[in-house]
Formats: sequence, structure tokens, C-alpha cells
Amino acid sequence: MLREKDLKAKCRLLHLLLLHMFLDVALSQLHYIIPEESKHGTFVGRIAQDLGLDIGEINFRMLHVVSRDDKEYFQVNLQNGILFVKETIDREMLCQNTPFCTIPLQVIVDKPVQMYRVEIEIEDINDNSPTFSSIINNVLISELIPAGSRFPLKTAIDPDLGTNSITNYELSPSDYFALDFQKYMNQIRSLELVLKKSLDREKQSVHNLILTAYDGGNPRLSGTTQIIINVEDLNDNAPLFDKPFYQCSVTENASKGSLIFKLNATDLDKGKNGEISYEFGDIVMEEVTRVFSLDKHTGEIRVKGEIDFEKTNMYEIQVDAIDNGDNPMVGHCKVLVTVVDVNDNPPEMTITSLSVPVSEDSPQGTTVAIISIHDRDSGSNGKVQCHISEQVPFKVNPAFMGDFSVTVNGPLDREKKDDYEITITARDEGSPALSVSKSIRVIISDVNDNAPQFIQPSDTIFIKENNAPGSYIYTASAYDPDIGQNSFITYSIADGNIDGIPLSSYISINPENGKIFALVSFDHEQIKYFQCHIRATDAGLSPLSSNQTLNIFTEDINDNAPMFSPLYSPATIMTPKSAQAGYLVAKIRAVDLDSGYNALMSYNFRDPGKDPFIISQLTGEIILKRSFVESDNDEYRLQVVAKDHGEPVMTALTQVIISLVEPGERVNLDNFELQSNNDDFSTTNIYLVVAICIISSIFLITLIAFTVLRWKKYREEVNDLKESYKICSNTGGSWMYSQHTQYRVCSNSHQTKNDLIVFTPNRCVLNMCYTLLYKSRNILH
Repeated sequence: MLREKDLKAKCRLLHLLLLHMFLDVALSQLHYIIPEESKHGTFVGRIAQDLGLDIGEINFRMLHVVSRDDKEYFQVNLQNGILFVKETIDREMLCQNTPFCTIPLQVIVDKPVQMYRVEIEIEDINDNSPTFSSIINNVLISELIPAGSRFPLKTAIDPDLGTNSITNYELSPSDYFALDFQKYMNQIRSLELVLKKSLDREKQSVHNLILTAYDGGNPRLSGTTQIIINVEDLNDNAPLFDKPFYQCSVTENASKGSLIFKLNATDLDKGKNGEISYEFGDIVMEEVTRVFSLDKHTGEIRVKGEIDFEKTNMYEIQVDAIDNGDNPMVGHCKVLVTVVDVNDNPPEMTITSLSVPVSEDSPQGTTVAIISIHDRDSGSNGKVQCHISEQVPFKVNPAFMGDFSVTVNGPLDREKKDDYEITITARDEGSPALSVSKSIRVIISDVNDNAPQFIQPSDTIFIKENNAPGSYIYTASAYDPDIGQNSFITYSIADGNIDGIPLSSYISINPENGKIFALVSFDHEQIKYFQCHIRATDAGLSPLSSNQTLNIFTEDINDNAPMFSPLYSPATIMTPKSAQAGYLVAKIRAVDLDSGYNALMSYNFRDPGKDPFIISQLTGEIILKRSFVESDNDEYRLQVVAKDHGEPVMTALTQVIISLVEPGERVNLDNFELQSNNDDFSTTNIYLVVAICIISSIFLITLIAFTVLRWKKYREEVNDLKESYKICSNTGGSWMYSQHTQYRVCSNSHQTKNDLIVFTPNRCVLNMCYTLLYKSRNILH
């Protein structure tokens, strides 16, 4: 009955082992089988071809293999994609007491990161002979032992597996003894010597037997030991245990001295022949004696050393009960101790691949790192969950069994955060749960996703006219939050023109530092304002750029002296001697091509003397300050100075001749050639002058008709002609005189009947008008 239960338990264990082997194979993407002791260079498989990888890319993508224990048993030839043996493998050293020996490999390729799971099964070869622990075994058997009695023998040891392990035992021919053994999972676990008939010490006191162990390999290997049986005439009752087989359990890491099990044997003999002591059997493994102790008097089995489930999960203990007779007799039993796993091993984490830096434009799902986690505990104690502790744009995804990948889980922006310190925590499901953490640094690489930015999107500068060509005028400054090549900025000026002339003819920019230089000397009277657009472009693979609008004003300097019209040199004005104080003799006007205060005029006599005339500093009006007397001269030559308000002050000089005439004396019109009308030009007059320039004949006829119609009203118009001194603000913020400045030298004589109108902005038009108006005046005269 006990043998039947034992057989069923062994069958269940066999099924579980086969299921575990099947799952390991199923979870792998490739499975190769090679024999142990294969030499360096032995072909394993065309791994690149089997994984569907292009042989031409495996060198560029840095294909490599990683094993769990960091030993390089295998290597890939990157030229042909063949996996071969790099280091000789001894299956018995690699997988002790394991029927199924595999080496898990991770095959990793970069750009992009991919991982494959490959398992190499190490096939056992018959490279070990069976060996016994001792060459000679002494067995003491009483002649009173009945036929059929069994005596356990130490089995031989063969590290090989399967058919290469021990498959048979043979005993040298004997009339008294036979050999009996039981197979468990195709392995012989127990070996017993069976007494075929009763012994007679008087006939034969010693029996010499040879025990031979054979394995099933090819070639077949064997090992032998000698059994010497001494026949004694002693006790006739051996101690007996309650059961031949006991089962118990112990938790790993149990404290020393913990009671595991208590044995009890009885002996039918009396006295000292019935006194029993307990000892470990001769076939007990040395490891059992290191871990457990047996009280020879009480039969208590206690913990003596360290129990580790991960090293050994089951112990088989043979115990002998020996009586105290002169010819001691022995009873035998077996104790099977199962080790219960506790969660005493935290997960072990290994970073097998780290693909950094990570581009900031990496899409979600991009693999950053591959992590292998192994927990030596079993069951729920060995199940591991992995997660990232911080709030970062990364997450952990399960890959294969025990492998995880760290992937991008959100948008990355190097300009906001250029590296991440990620703490990865692996926690098992034991109670209490154990965990391990490891940190990795993920550096974010830059892409050109930011255009250069100007500190000021628009700016205004002022350049003093008459600047030296090549002089520095401005520095454009932009910055790019990218780094490296993506942040290198070059500056340029967008295409444009000023009055049809390219902008590049006026200014230039240093492409490296953004300094702008004037290529010409600017003249406020020609160019008062212009606008340019500065472009900043980075050096990324897909260049990005932005613009700055620069408003440039030309500041006026006092580089033009006031000018009197040539018609003033010299100017002769007829004034009646009967004029009273306050009489307006004449009005002088000079023009300055500058603007603002540089064009603001003031008038003075060069030599005031005792002349009976004064001049208004603002208007240039020459006024009689007293009535004429007999002692006054008939003619006065006045030197009039026009002075601007610039820095430095610039002046102009002209001479005005005033001739005194008797009342009623006609003034010769030839003396009034320099008189001019300073009325404001209307828009109609401007278009009229243009029309005159195009069709002179039409202009002359129109002007003659216009003059005849106005002749009778001229006297009233003379009194209405006043200086219109206009000051207005220019775009640069300074005061300037209107460019449509008009000039007039007028006499209060009643005989004066002509007007002279002069335009200053265009000298060509001015000269043309002088000519036309003189002609008209002569015709009227």
C-alpha cells in the first residue's frame, strides 16, 4: 500500500516537471539543442535568419547576446549571423541536480531596440562513469536473520542524466544473496541486498560480493564496489519502526534547534538487546548531516545548519535504529523532509540594455531600456511586478517572462527637462513583500523644434546723417533654446529696396554676430526713414527662422547753411521819403535745407549803425524805425545776415539796397526783379507749374489771362500778402520747416504790380519757374 502511494506521488512530481519544461520552451522565441562539452566554434544555429533579421544590418544594429549569469557561453558571428559556442559547457557543473538544462539568452539589437528570447538546451552526453562512495562496504548480518530480509546499500552516483545515468546494477553470483532495486522516474533511488536463504555462520562466516553499477550511455560505462558480509551469531530481533517511510516539512531559514520530526522504533528483545539508539544511515548524503542532527537516544531530528529552499527543496534521510546487544541488530526507515519556501529573497534586477540618449521627438512606445528581473523564491514569492516610482513620461511594460521594457509614455521636451533620473522598483508578491530598486539616467537629445527668437520683435534706431561708410549702427540679437548645431544662428537681411535701389546697397550684416554696418553715408535730405527685416536662421537639418523689423531714421545735422535766393543779390527797394515810423520796407527770407532747429532762421543787420531801419529776427521784415529827415542818405546798403539755430551755427549774407524816392515818383520795375511772392503754393499752382513745363504755350496763354484778370485787384492783394511761418513736427520728433517754403521780397510801393513765386524742394522746377515768371512779367509790363 505504501509503495503504491509513493508511486502516485512520484508520478505527480514527474507531470509537474514535464509541464515546467514545456512552458519554458513555449515562452521562448527560438530553441536550440547542443550536446555538452561542445568545443569553441561549434555551430548552434543561424540565429539572424531564424529571427528574421537582415544579415546586412546586424553589424550596424549591434546584435549581441546576453545571458542571465553574465557568462559568455555563446557568441554571434556578425558577418553571417551564426550563433556558435564560445566556451565549453559542462552540463553537470551548470545544472546540478536538474534534469532539464537550458541557458536562456536575450538577443538584443539597437536602432530601434528590439529584444528576442532564445533558449539553448544542453544535451547530456555520457562523460561520467558511475562511482561508489567507498570501494569496500562491510555489512554485519546475524545468522538468525530470516530469508527474505533486506539490507539497504549505498547507490552509486552518476552526474549524467537520462539514459546516460545509472540504469542497472548487477551482483556477482551468490547462493545466499540477490540484488533488488526500485526505479523512480527512470532512476534507481534505492538499492537493497536480499537474503535468499538463512545464513549458517558455521558453514561460511564471510561472503565476498562484487556490486557493479551500469549506465545506459553509449559506450556503456560502469563502476564497482566490494561488499564484505560478516555473519554473526547475535541478536535475533532487530528494532522495528512504526512505518518504513515518514513525511514531514520545515520552513526554510528555520532557526537552529527547531524540531523537525521524532522517530520511534521498538525491539522485541529484552535488556540491553532491546535498548535502541538512532543513527543516520550509511547512505545518508553529507549535506543531510550538515543541515540536520539526530538525537541518538530520543530519535528527534532537529535543525542544525542553514536551510535554503533555493538550494535544496527536499531532503531524504535514512535512519538506522540499532539495539544494544552483543551482536547489534539494525532497523531501517526513511524520512522525507520537504522544505517550505518563505519570501526571503528580494528580486534581482539587471539592466541588460540602455538606449540613451533619447530623442525629444521620440513617439510613445519607443524602447529606452530592457530590464531582466529574477526572484529565486517560488510561487507567489517569486512573482514580480515592476513599476517606476516617479511621475515621469516613461513606463514599464512586461516583455517576456522575467523581462520588462522601459518605454516612452508621454511627450518629451528637452528645453523643459533634458534628463531624467528614473527609479525602477521590482516588488514580489510574497508576504511580506520584498523589493529592489535601481536608478537609470535617461538623457534627452535635442531636435530642431525651436525657431530663433529676437529679444525685440521690432526696434527703432537713429543714424546721424553724413556717417562714415562702414560705420557700425546696430546689433541684432536672437537666441535659440535648442543646443548644439540647432542653436547656431546666422543673420541676414531680407530683400528690399529704397526708391528702387536694393537695400543691400545701403546696409550689410555680419551673419555670425548680427552687427549691422552702413555701407553709404546717409543724407537726411534724401532719405529720412526706411525699414528693413532682419532674419535669424538656425543651423538645424530643417532650418527654422524668425524676423525682426528694424525702423531706421536718419537724424538731421546742421550741414547746410542758410541760402538766399540769387534774386536777392543785390536787391534794390524803392521807399518813399514820406514813409512814417513802422512802415514795412521789405521782407527778407532765407531757406535752410536742414530741418528742425537746424532750419530755424533769425535775421540781423551785419552793421546796425545808425540806419533808420530795424529788422525782425523772426520774420525778416525790414521796418522803418523813424521818419526820414533831410540829413538821411538817399540810398542805404544794408548787409542782412541769416543765421540758423544748429550746432555749429551757420550763416548766410545778402545785401539789400534801399533807395529813397519822392512821393508819387514812379518806381522802375527793373529795380524790383528780386521781389517775390511768398504766398503758400496751393495744389492748383503745383499742377499748373507741371502743366507749364509740359506745354509751355498753353501755360503762357493761361498765365497772361490770369495776370490781366488780377491786375485791377493787385493793390488789395499786396496788403494781404503776409509771411506764413510754418513749423511742424517731423517723423524723427524734431521741428522742421515745411518743405514747400516760399520766398517773397515785397515793397510797399504803389507802383509794384508783379509777384514772384519760388519753390525750393526741386531746384530744376525752381529754375524753370524763375524763367517762366520773368517772361510773364516782361509781357505784362
